[in-house]
Parts: sequence; structure tokens; C-alpha cells
Amino acid sequence: MQTQPILVIGATGKTGRRIAKTLSENGYTVRHGTRAAPIPFDWDNQATWAPALDGVSAAYISYFPDLAFPGAAEKIETLSALAKAADVGRLVLLSGRGEAHAEVCEDIVRNSGVDFTLVRCAWFAQNFSEGYLRDPVLEGVIAMPGGDVAEPIVDVDDIAAVAVAALTEKKHSGKLYEITGPRLMTFAEMAADLGTATGRDIRHMPITFEQFHAGLVQVGGEFIADVFTGIARETLGGRNAWLGDGVQRALGRAPRDFSTFCRKAVADSAWHLAE
Repeated sequence: MQTQPILVIGATGKTGRRIAKTLSENGYTVRHGTRAAPIPFDWDNQATWAPALDGVSAAYISYFPDLAFPGAAEKIETLSALAKAADVGRLVLLSGRGEAHAEVCEDIVRNSGVDFTLVRCAWFAQNFSEGYLRDPVLEGVIAMPGGDVAEPIVDVDDIAAVAVAALTEKKHSGKLYEITGPRLMTFAEMAADLGTATGRDIRHMPITFEQFHAGLVQVGGEFIADVFTGIARETLGGRNAWLGDGVQRALGRAPRDFSTFCRKAVADSAWHLAE
């Protein structure tokens, strides 16, 4: 087993904390890429990047808040160059399906001169249990745009499992993995599965992208609303309505179904159903 640490950027995020936990449980030394770590990493402080990369065998790159944000590509390019200078063995980039800005960042990593694996993911199931859609689940109304467009929503546990494999196994060198769930689902179908698992009345309320934008303005301001509405228009326009085989290719098994995620989230008290 390798003795050099593995850097997990965003080690407290949805994917990062799962990756860091699994690596540690499997005996790997993890360098947590967070502001509060002993060797800190901060996307807003470039001076922290080289020390965090120094001496690591591989690095998982999760860009916050999203690769679609202005300046992301430039930061990924600088980080990749620093990784090459530090002789990092492999970069594993978390990317988004159907996002033009994400594909620019993929190309930067692909052409960096560092060995790489690209993990291109569908929408996260855990957005309903750990993210911005958790409160709507509790309220029983999931207001989302996109109409009846289907999304191959993916369990973050699958993303983490693929990333761990990519960080630790040579056979994933140079691969692009399209990570999706096993079926295409509309938001109405997701709401139905959530309702079945929780025993609650949960429904999808279709809204326009303009209404989606207006709601985001109230929460995060005009700039945040513009970026995330742009992402929603890209990813919920139908271009992602097909299944990838990344989990199957990387792990040799089928991806977890959304209904399985729902049941596990209930068992883990994700929505505090006992209260």
C-alpha cells in the first residue's frame, strides 16, 4: 500500500467526506483539503495550494461552489500546474454532466501532464437529504423547473466509491466515467419515491426557470441566482436524459437505485422522521 498521503479537496463536502472516510478505513493516509486542516487548503487563498499538494500520491479535486462559477477554470489550471510541479501521481476531478464550463475544466486536467481520472456526475440524490432540497422534502413540495425532463439521479455513495477506486488503482488512469443512477426519473417520480419511503405526502410542483431564478435571488442574491439558474437550464434541458455506465465500468456492479437511497436516508433519520 502507498505510504504517501492522498489529498481530498473539499473533505467536508458531500463527496469529499465520504471519500476521506473510506480511504482512512482502508488504511490510506488522508490529507484533508479544508481551511481548518493542519495543512490547510483554501480555494480563495492560492498560497495554500502548493503546500497541500506537496508529497501527496494523488489528489481529489472538488471545486466549490461549482465549476460553472467565473474563475473556476483559471484556478483548476493553476492547481493542475502546481500538481505537475509537485509530481503528484494522479488528479481525480469531480465534474458535472452537460455543463460546458465543467468540460473546459476536464480538458485542463486532461492536458495537464498529470495522470488523471474524470468523474462526471449526474444530479446528486443527497441534495434531497443533505442539500438545498431537504427543506422542500420536509415541507412536502419540491418546486423545480425542467418539467417532465428525466434525470439519471445518482447516489453520492457511488460517486465516492468510484473516486476512491480512481485514487488508489492504476487501472483507472486516463478514464472518463459518466456516473449516473440506473434509471431516468422525473422530479415527479423522485417525489413519489420519497413519499413512499417517508410515508409522507410529497409532490413535485413544476415551476419555470424564471421562478426558480427569483427564488434563488431571495436566498443568495442575483449573482448566485444567475449561475445556478444557468446550470439548471443546461442540465435540465434534456441533454442528460440518458444513462451512463461509469459505475459499472469502474466498480463492476450496478449503481444504487434512488429508492434504495430513499430507504437508507430514512433509516439514517435524514429527515428527522422520529421527531
